[in-house]
Amino acid sequence: MAVQHFSPALPAPEAPRPHRTAKSGYGKQVAPGQRPSRPADFASLPERERYVAGYIDRLPEGAAMDIKSLAKDLPLYGQMAIGTALRALAVAGHLRRVRRRVEGDGTCRWVTYTYWSRTARNNEWWTAALSGPAAAQPDVPPQRTAPAPPAPEAPVAPSAAYLALAGLGRRDPRLALSAADCAALEPLAAAWFARGASAEHLASALTAGLPEPVTHPLGLVRRRLTDKMPPHIPDTPGSASGLRVECVECGRPGPADALPDGLCRPCRSSHAQNAPRDAADSVPARVAGLRELMRTP
Repeated sequence: MAVQHFSPALPAPEAPRPHRTAKSGYGKQVAPGQRPSRPADFASLPERERYVAGYIDRLPEGAAMDIKSLAKDLPLYGQMAIGTALRALAVAGHLRRVRRRVEGDGTCRWVTYTYWSRTARNNEWWTAALSGPAAAQPDVPPQRTAPAPPAPEAPVAPSAAYLALAGLGRRDPRLALSAADCAALEPLAAAWFARGASAEHLASALTAGLPEPVTHPLGLVRRRLTDKMPPHIPDTPGSASGLRVECVECGRPGPADALPDGLCRPCRSSHAQNAPRDAADSVPARVAGLRELMRTP
């Protein structure tokens, strides 16, 4: 039988000003259909999760919600405790992480957003909400309509593909490339990013098992970029915009209906197998009753 947690808990601190803004992902996105804030919000959660949820709920749109940032702002708990609390909040129906493909200036990258719902939602609601256009397009500040004076031209920033190639020499001097080499190979590297590869994935594939010595780094890198090109995985139904739900534990992406409670199957199985059966404070024990207790239809 689920046990409600109505014991008093420390009030969550006010969000810092200025707020930490997410630069490379994990920015807060408010889920649609929120009810007004109430004193009883999160009252049924365990003390730690209630404390973390109260703080997150006060954060503005776009504020950083990654584990490191939250641990800095909530010194009562370390990164491991914050990660456990976020996982429990996902199971309780309050958050999901979504990986969205962002394209522009000839580059493609994946950015992770954290969708937050003050109202606890069930898996069916999250699947429908994250498959719709609202989740695919996070809120963007309105553009100015008044004409602005022309700004001086700024140098074009190098693409992520160019930077990944330029950094190979620091990772392994045998693959030091010139500026001209990086420009020539940039389209091939950009194709890797367009297929969901990260900079770390690309660098590892290019530097693993290098011959000794490397006499022609440009040719070797071009050959590996071509031969090891990752497969193109079509977007699943409901993610035509390049949007996928991300496991709150390991970051594995997938369609919303394949990650119930925000967890992929291996992570759900791992927690079920490793959790002590008599540990009252383990994650499965603490959240077992939350699904029915906190969900709204």
